Amino acid sequence: MLLKTFGWSFAITVAGLVAAFFYGGWEAFGVVAILSVLEISLSFDNAVVNAGILKKMSAFWQKIFLTIGVLIAVFGMRLVFPVVIVAVTASLNPIDAIDLSFNDPDQYKQLVTDAHPAIAAFGGMFLLMIFLDFVFEERDIQWLRWIERPLAKLGKVDMLSVCVALIVLLIASLTVATHAHQHGGGHADKAETVLLSGVAGLITYLIVGGLSGYFEDKLEEEEEREHEAEEEAKRSGKKVSVIALTGKAAFFMFLYLEVLDASFSFDGVIGAFAITNEIVLMALGLGIGAMYVRSLTVYLVRQGTLDDYVYLEHGAHYAIGALAVLLLVTIQYEINEIITGLIGVVLIAWSFWSSVRRNKALEAEEGSTEVTAGV
Repeated sequence: MLLKTFGWSFAITVAGLVAAFFYGGWEAFGVVAILSVLEISLSFDNAVVNAGILKKMSAFWQKIFLTIGVLIAVFGMRLVFPVVIVAVTASLNPIDAIDLSFNDPDQYKQLVTDAHPAIAAFGGMFLLMIFLDFVFEERDIQWLRWIERPLAKLGKVDMLSVCVALIVLLIASLTVATHAHQHGGGHADKAETVLLSGVAGLITYLIVGGLSGYFEDKLEEEEEREHEAEEEAKRSGKKVSVIALTGKAAFFMFLYLEVLDASFSFDGVIGAFAITNEIVLMALGLGIGAMYVRSLTVYLVRQGTLDDYVYLEHGAHYAIGALAVLLLVTIQYEINEIITGLIGVVLIAWSFWSSVRRNKALEAEEGSTEVTAGV
């Protein structure tokens, strides 16, 4: 099971490290290894959230997520995305941007750093909406009840998450954006840039999330009919397969996953510039990390980990909320990527520990019930 799920990740790791060695020797080898670990640590919460969505999809779309999805993640976000940032912000064509990344990596890093406010606002708003929609939703299982119970009641107000997100964006544009951090330690007023980018991130979430939700509702209707057919089949002795996300529903959920992955990768891409300016090493290291994140996602789905440890998804969403806030804060202040990664790891570890305690309590309760029944 482990080799089947992580086989491609192991193979890509070996290939990537060998390529790094031939490209720049042991130093490049070490840089790629560090970048891989950085990407995995920053994106573990991404894997947990992805697993919650991917488990609804068929085996075919899970394979698409691991193949075509990886190409999009590695070449789109880890290689093309930094080039596009430079091309847009510096008014260069993509060819000149690529040439700049190879021949003048310091200038390339400066341009990407100066584009960080726009990136952070877009990604921060997208991730913030994911967190808000989660905590404002009424759910049977609650982890931090003293927070989730009142927020779920507030969530009955229509469009509350959008209102909160816009308020946060307005505050960010009037505070941290007015003294946005720039390359070389300087500051610039990026209020308009942050406001526009944040609105774009919000619109992207509403469009992709709305389409995903629409087709998921359609799927639930089909599942109800499937359940009725399954009950009928049980009475007649026949077997009916469980329905999974397919067709348009799966496509838009897949699109949602890719946009989600893109938002998660913002901090990894920006953080990578603190380690290296070379786009080849960056693509290799972050690409290896992206492979493990995807393999981990599928592993969580196939092992049923989210069903066994019910608070993991909560911890991941709290980590998303923390990351969204940190992205907005980094518009003005530098925050070490280690801190960003540790916050996510701590929240997920806490939710895992809470899940284990819950399972033990349920087992003890069941055991005492059986003893009482026996008496």
